[in-house]
Amino acid sequence: MRDWLVHIRRNEHASLQTQIREALVSAILDGQLAREEPIPSTRKMAKSLGVSRNTVVLAYQGLLDDGYLVARERSGYYVSEKAIETAAPPRLAIKPAPVAGGGLDWASRLTMEPANQANVSKPLDWQSYAYPFIYGQVDHTLFPLAEWRDCARQALGKKWLGSWTNDTWAHDDPLLVEQIRRRILPRRGIMAGDDEILVTLGAQNALYLLTSLLVRPGTRVGMEEPGYPDVRNIFRLCTAHVSLLPVDEKGLVPGEEFNSCDVVFTTPSHQFPTTVTMPLERRLELLRRAAKHDVVIIEDDYEFETNYVNEPCPALKSLDDEGRVIYVGSLSKTLFPGLRLGFLVAPKEVVAQARALRRLMVRHAPNNNQRTAALFLSLGHHDTLIRRLHRAYRSRWEIMGEALNRHLPDASRVPSFGGTSFWVKAPEGLDSEELAREAASRGVLIEAGRVTFGAANPPRNFYRLAFSSIDEKKIEPGIRLLAGLVRG
Repeated sequence: MRDWLVHIRRNEHASLQTQIREALVSAILDGQLAREEPIPSTRKMAKSLGVSRNTVVLAYQGLLDDGYLVARERSGYYVSEKAIETAAPPRLAIKPAPVAGGGLDWASRLTMEPANQANVSKPLDWQSYAYPFIYGQVDHTLFPLAEWRDCARQALGKKWLGSWTNDTWAHDDPLLVEQIRRRILPRRGIMAGDDEILVTLGAQNALYLLTSLLVRPGTRVGMEEPGYPDVRNIFRLCTAHVSLLPVDEKGLVPGEEFNSCDVVFTTPSHQFPTTVTMPLERRLELLRRAAKHDVVIIEDDYEFETNYVNEPCPALKSLDDEGRVIYVGSLSKTLFPGLRLGFLVAPKEVVAQARALRRLMVRHAPNNNQRTAALFLSLGHHDTLIRRLHRAYRSRWEIMGEALNRHLPDASRVPSFGGTSFWVKAPEGLDSEELAREAASRGVLIEAGRVTFGAANPPRNFYRLAFSSIDEKKIEPGIRLLAGLVRG
């Protein structure tokens, strides 16, 4: 039997018996008490509330009469098995007295309304769909669970008890920082010191920290169009001056609007969501313009470990001689999104401020997760996983490309970088949101592209197909079914 806590107010307009009854009914109807769950005895309830036992007996009796409770001899009171289906409404349900003045006007008190912004929406039960072409999720069959479990066991052992049980204030796990510096960053051509690396709660946390530090109401921010909607929403919470910079077959176009920005966000390695890779000459042009016009660049290298097609192009950060590029990465894409571990690389004075701000927000990422990830990297499991993912993704990438060419010709371009998704253009006049709803009803899960556009009246005929979490045997049948819906 769980500990039970019921609040009563002796000066309340309703009687004590009524308040006890209403609290139990609410707990049952709200699902806080399960069917067949025992509730405290009348003696225990009376003692905990400081009321007479007779008051509780009368409240329980009313609930027995209405079918909410059942009494079992020598056992006590239990929630009725059919409480929700058959129980009558409370006989004495009385609403709380209205607050003087009509209550708080929360709309006038809130300084921002992020809930009103358009965001990418994904069903939590995506695994129940037959053809889940959903982005950002993992195929559990590819993840080395035994190795991760072993690292977690080591991390939680006595040897490192202090490293994960202590509050380390603003500090990160030194082993994880070392692994990021020695194993991850060199692959992208980046050399950094420990004081230039900050561990974050995923890339999203890094982007919010950087926006908070770099963007004020008058700051001019530029980002790709189409682009990552979450970072656009973060920017718009801080400034009204967000320029949507065009994207072509080489990625972000550094034009006149770029020159007038203070901060620019870009995804050069695998543009979100079009998947195009920015070539070296465009990257160098971006850096030249940034230096000339004093622009700070935030580089989100969100899929830095999924290049399995061509030789990797160096990160924009690796080409930066002035320290004006801030690099953001995430371990969630290769490990699993629920881990929520990312990092940023920036000049040490920026990292120091970001570290202090992070402390005010969340202090630090969970120490046990940091140490587990650090061991996973140091023992070579991460490298093994990357090779496994590359083989699986390469196969799925080829199968999806062939399926799209066969069933939806001229609808998409093959990503030259690899990655985990295709950006698809449907025929003019087709609404991808309606297509997504219809496809979902047939077991095909796709992501409509309209939310990735920040301009008014964006095109509605783009959508994204990801393959990181779908079995390769399901790709072609899923595309074939989707193509039938597109053709009507």
